Amino acid sequence: MTHVDYALKEWDAQVRALARGETAVLLRKGGIMETHDGFEVEHRAFLLYPTFLHQNPQELRPDLHGDLRADPSPGRIVMPALAEVVDVHRVTDLERALALTDMQCLTPGAVERRFRYRDRPWLHALVVRVTVLDEPVKLDETPEMLGCVSWVPLQGRDVEGRAALAEDRLAAVREEVRARVGA
Repeated sequence: MTHVDYALKEWDAQVRALARGETAVLLRKGGIMETHDGFEVEHRAFLLYPTFLHQNPQELRPDLHGDLRADPSPGRIVMPALAEVVDVHRVTDLERALALTDMQCLTPGAVERRFRYRDRPWLHALVVRVTVLDEPVKLDETPEMLGCVSWVPLQGRDVEGRAALAEDRLAAVREEVRARVGA
């Protein structure tokens, strides 16, 4: 059982791909802080909060377009999975960021746009261990949850479930990401 206090908003299609074990990599510009030991996510374990706001088919890899859908329960959030960050890599070279295209959900154009966002050329590659929850967490959406915020505080939840990706496969993903970003 894992205790979580936060949820991270990600496009619904990405959440679905993560929960199926098709990816274990997120590319993020925000929600990361610099520490003495390098870079750290604000929260190491979090629920995946599927959002439909700003979900853009042109920025989602075409093989994942089948995951695009209208919000099945407007006003109600259904969080199907827990993510635990196992690696954080700051990527400052666009070619290295683009090398991750097939390992995550965004198109090359979307990766480049996020990389260059606000004229700060970098992004973070997060490798996450995803657990599909036995019982998805369901919440009524509140005004505090709305808008373009990455992190949504929760009233502490204990969750459990099954791994979306076997540990040996996750280890291989970690190694491949390290190799591609030059870590």
